[in-house]
Amino acid sequence: MYKIVTKRQLNEQVVLMEVEAPFVAKKAQAGQFIIFRVDEKGERIPLTIADYDREKGTVTIIFQTVGESTMKLAMLNEGDSILDFVGPLGVATHFEDGIKKVAVVGGGVGCAIAYPQAKALFNKGVEVDLIAGFRSKDIVILEDEMKKVSTNLYITTDDGTYGTKGFVTNVLKELIEKGNKYDAVVAIGPVPMMKFVCDVTKPYGIKTIVSLNPIMVDGTGMCGGCRVSVGGKVKYACVDGPDFDGFEVDFDELMRRNASYKEQEREHVCRLTGGVR
Repeated sequence: MYKIVTKRQLNEQVVLMEVEAPFVAKKAQAGQFIIFRVDEKGERIPLTIADYDREKGTVTIIFQTVGESTMKLAMLNEGDSILDFVGPLGVATHFEDGIKKVAVVGGGVGCAIAYPQAKALFNKGVEVDLIAGFRSKDIVILEDEMKKVSTNLYITTDDGTYGTKGFVTNVLKELIEKGNKYDAVVAIGPVPMMKFVCDVTKPYGIKTIVSLNPIMVDGTGMCGGCRVSVGGKVKYACVDGPDFDGFEVDFDELMRRNASYKEQEREHVCRLTGGVR
């Protein structure tokens, strides 16, 4: 059992939890993930490691309550325990030596993954421009945390209620056109956002890393649910990723696969609430 040490509501739907998992914390690195199971009847759900503390032996996860399992997790409080907390899984983010300046782009809850990427780079002395995009001011998360691990933080909202009105791609393009020489760009968020980030950086030849979140079941490469096409080859996000070269990812195929079960999801009656989710 894995005890919840800290619980914080970041907005109406997004929750931060710090979980006591010393063996996971000992090996965790930016870019990796865990798979949790709330109880013996729960489904296996992957979540990216948002932070870790090796001394305390804790791992931080951030999740959006969108289905039965995340709702059950969100109902737990400090002092409660999670049955399974497996990890770290996946390949840690790797950057070549000599990188001096990077733009990290996060979209929505994807900022929970952008944060540890930015933190790892910033702590290595890399200049980090962090661009975080949200639909509106009321769902902005981790602003204070992101400020601490970036040289410059740019927040955008679709409706203009906070920060710059517009999309993260607009800010990224502006920064590039102003002469910022990025050694790499890291994009994490909704698949369309990552695709459009790659559209911005490709003409400039800026290496772009994306973190993919396809359908995943076991996290060990056996189920094949998380397969993606990268450079014309089949890769598995759980063991080959989740980070990939954005210029080689077939985003259109990924979006089609992610939408495969939309009909079933619309008709699914949640046993926890009795409602349709």
